[in-house]
Amino acid sequence: MAITDWPERERPREKLLRAGAVALSDAELLAIFLRVGVTGKTAVDLARDLLRHFQSLNGIFSASIADMQQVHGMGISKYSQLQAVLEMSKRALGETLRLEDNFNSPAQVKAYLKLQLSHLPKEVFGIMFLDAQNRLIAYEKLFEGSLMQTSVYPREVVKRALALNAAAVILSHNHPGGAVAPSRADEQLTQTLKESLNLVDVKVLDHIIVAGQDTFSFSEQGLI
Repeated sequence: MAITDWPERERPREKLLRAGAVALSDAELLAIFLRVGVTGKTAVDLARDLLRHFQSLNGIFSASIADMQQVHGMGISKYSQLQAVLEMSKRALGETLRLEDNFNSPAQVKAYLKLQLSHLPKEVFGIMFLDAQNRLIAYEKLFEGSLMQTSVYPREVVKRALALNAAAVILSHNHPGGAVAPSRADEQLTQTLKESLNLVDVKVLDHIIVAGQDTFSFSEQGLI
């Protein structure tokens, strides 16, 4: 049965217009994006196939082209559209962070960092550089690889903060497929960077770890 044959109250698009996007399930939201299904399957069926195959929306967004093409009905075009949607979400939230004093909104900062880091298959260390009003100047991913094996150079962090004329920073990194709790190495790195940046009057406001949809804030736990 096509979605157009469903009762109107059950159709994803009509449901969104009536109750708002927040009322829709992951599969229904994805179905609106997909627009059409494949032979014998509605867009909602295809969306459910994707969620089963990749286990989550995060898994869908982090999938490679080759992985995406393993699902019947998905190809380069829809893969490109998904990546465009993800990038637009990052940029839209980034614009908001540039206009407001956002350290007073830690939930928004966490949401932004989850968009940046939660889908990445490798461990990445990034920094939010902020001005004196805690508005975002730039977010940059500076180091990649396990923090146990790939050095994070304090000198490079300090140089970048000075180049951007940053007054404060929020450190961040992800734990792909792991627990969100910080390791001893994470704690030591945070302290080292805090001491290095203090020498040039740049404050470390927080260090946020992202693991899937979970986050850990050093500031909230009294570790900074």
